[in-house]
Amino acid sequence: MAASMELSLNNLPSDPLLLMLSFLDFRDLISCSFVSRRLNELSGHNPLWKGLCLKHWLLTESDKIQKVQTWKELFREFYTDLGRYIDHYGTLKKAWDDLKRYLDQQCPRMIASLKEGAKEEELDGIEAQICCKLSNDYRCSYRIHNGQKLVVPGLMGSMALSNHYRSEDLLDIETAAGGFQQRKGMRQCLPLTFCFHTGLSQYMALEGTEGRSRSEIFYHCPDQMAQDPSAIDMFITGSSFTEWFTSYVHNVVTGEYPIIRDQIFRYVHDKQCVATTGDITVSVSTSFLPELSSVHPPHFFFTYRIRIEMAKDALPENACQLDSRYWKITNANGNVEEVRGPGVVGEFPVMTPGKVHEYASCTTFSTTSEYMEGHYTFHRLNNKEEIFDVCIPRFHMVCPPFRESIVRSGLARDVSSASFNEDNSSDTDDHNEGELRGINMAAPGGRCPRHI
Repeated sequence: MAASMELSLNNLPSDPLLLMLSFLDFRDLISCSFVSRRLNELSGHNPLWKGLCLKHWLLTESDKIQKVQTWKELFREFYTDLGRYIDHYGTLKKAWDDLKRYLDQQCPRMIASLKEGAKEEELDGIEAQICCKLSNDYRCSYRIHNGQKLVVPGLMGSMALSNHYRSEDLLDIETAAGGFQQRKGMRQCLPLTFCFHTGLSQYMALEGTEGRSRSEIFYHCPDQMAQDPSAIDMFITGSSFTEWFTSYVHNVVTGEYPIIRDQIFRYVHDKQCVATTGDITVSVSTSFLPELSSVHPPHFFFTYRIRIEMAKDALPENACQLDSRYWKITNANGNVEEVRGPGVVGEFPVMTPGKVHEYASCTTFSTTSEYMEGHYTFHRLNNKEEIFDVCIPRFHMVCPPFRESIVRSGLARDVSSASFNEDNSSDTDDHNEGELRGINMAAPGGRCPRHI
């Protein structure tokens, strides 16, 4: 009687066994195939490997049809080629696919600048050339696309303000290796990006040396007050290649970074930075410019982009013109500065129903965070005596985390929200700059003046 009640794996129905196997990853599924003949048969079930192909390699039914293989054979083929990157490939391939899909609609010429993926032996050769190991997620991304051709606009974002312009390319591995750093203060750092106009690069630390963490990504910032040229501070932009690249792609494909004249602009818009007064809505986006900033002396440069829009259903008689602006600027120490002036960037825009006026301006701070708020003063076109204020929402400008050079401090120190005792900020709306209708794209290089 007892013997007749014994359960055998061979007697169990297939459906519950397949359900249990569907929760296993590919390594465990392969291990199960060695347990018994029954599990060997079930672990080769096509739907199991279809799910794994989708999860790890983003393969679809059309990919299978083209290959004329089973899902298990397809998985094995990709694993043979890209198995060392299995923990990164799905995330990075999705990011690249999302980016290309978006750019194909918004900035098609950027798609043409992307290079085909590098081969495994090419990446091995680069490691031998620089005598340093590349991180697996970096290698994985470059297997998908080997950066881009050195063109403008760059894939990693642009910025244009007055006579200052930059556009960062994502470097291919060969060019990046040519810029590999072994000088003091930048040892074992590989450039990821490059801008022709400013010489600006974002670097990735391939080893945890000179106060940096391995795989950390940063803009280098030489200490302008140090006699030792190896005193290099860092504005930190990412903790790993995956985090750096996927967060950038997310901002692009969600529309967080606006597309202006077929280029990606790295302005960040806080959804709370919107204020409506009557028929007029004002919204603000901001951006930090590391190439115009320094840690020593403390000088943090921001640009802000303002959009003024009159509602489409506003009455025609509500048409108005901007006369002046008022700013209240508060730094991290609580010190307040007030600025008043005529117009915006030297202009006095007229607002009519449905009209949008956008412009960009800049300001500098000596503390790591500050915020601005204020109002515009308008008059009605059909009655100049009717004057009213339109609120500008409060918007914050916060310096990214930075690390002081170990040459100066003796010990690397991260700073994310430290403030300085100096109080020096300046609003430059009056500066005669190109406004975003558009921003002046014809004057690359140079530096924006600090004061009005």
